[in-house]
Amino acid sequence: MADHPEAPTTGAPAREPGLGFEKWMGFLSSFVAPLTLVTALLFYFGYVSTREFFRYFGVDVDLIGLSSQEFVMRSPGALFVPVMVLLLLAAGLMVGHRLLRRWLERQPVPRQRRVIAAFAWSGIALLLAGLAMAFLIPVIDWPVAQLLAPLLLAVGAGLSAYAASTVRALGGRTIGRSVVVILVLVLVAGTFWSTATIAQWWGLGQARALASDLRALPAVVLDSKDRLYPGNDDITFQELGAEASAPTDGDPPPAPTYAYRYFGLRLLAQGSGRLYLVPDAWSADASTLVVPYDDVRVRFRFLPDQDAPTDG
Repeated sequence: MADHPEAPTTGAPAREPGLGFEKWMGFLSSFVAPLTLVTALLFYFGYVSTREFFRYFGVDVDLIGLSSQEFVMRSPGALFVPVMVLLLLAAGLMVGHRLLRRWLERQPVPRQRRVIAAFAWSGIALLLAGLAMAFLIPVIDWPVAQLLAPLLLAVGAGLSAYAASTVRALGGRTIGRSVVVILVLVLVAGTFWSTATIAQWWGLGQARALASDLRALPAVVLDSKDRLYPGNDDITFQELGAEASAPTDGDPPPAPTYAYRYFGLRLLAQGSGRLYLVPDAWSADASTLVVPYDDVRVRFRFLPDQDAPTDG
């Protein structure tokens, strides 16, 4: 008796294979090397946080001339908390996705549609709220909106993309893959925006913490040729006599090369041939003093560790 081929089984239509994590990473790595992408992200977030840090002291970070490596080295502090939160959230979402997908597969079609519709409409509502808040950021004085708007956009896009991909996975073909890809891009953009905002806040927080106690910075004694007007009472000065210049034997003492000496300064940064100095105590009338190397003579004083061990 000849063997007969097995009759095709009836049931749910064959599912279209999705793009797994490995395929997405392979697709992205074909355009940008992973190490290049990570370095670019570290540079960007380091630049954002550093720019906010120096802007608190009234300095444009581009004038200091920091290198790309210095921006990368400044980024881990700003990224540590967001990256940890995103990793833990991703792990929780992966577990929740598996449990929810298995539960949906056992439910009748009407209930599946109701659950997917709840995800979709919730995502659409959050997307609209995020868009409205994004357009209102320039006109409302609410700093939290700078973080809330991208979060709403990211969560809304994520819920909408999840609903669309679930429809496809359960056998529906009403929503194209391009819609899912666009929503995922909105999710990535919103996450990037949120992380950049957190990096800005971190840089501002670091600046405020430093301004509350500037004794951590090196103390500076500054000799200048011309009179400076720092505009802060914490910065004092004295006029120097002829001993400030090196006299020549047998010749009359020359006029002082450096005529003024300033105290009460701290070194905030240096670069591009300039020193960026701040007063000992930061206040409402404080400002950053920018002086070229060639016009001044400086002496630094590095304080020892306050918790240095003592001889027992």
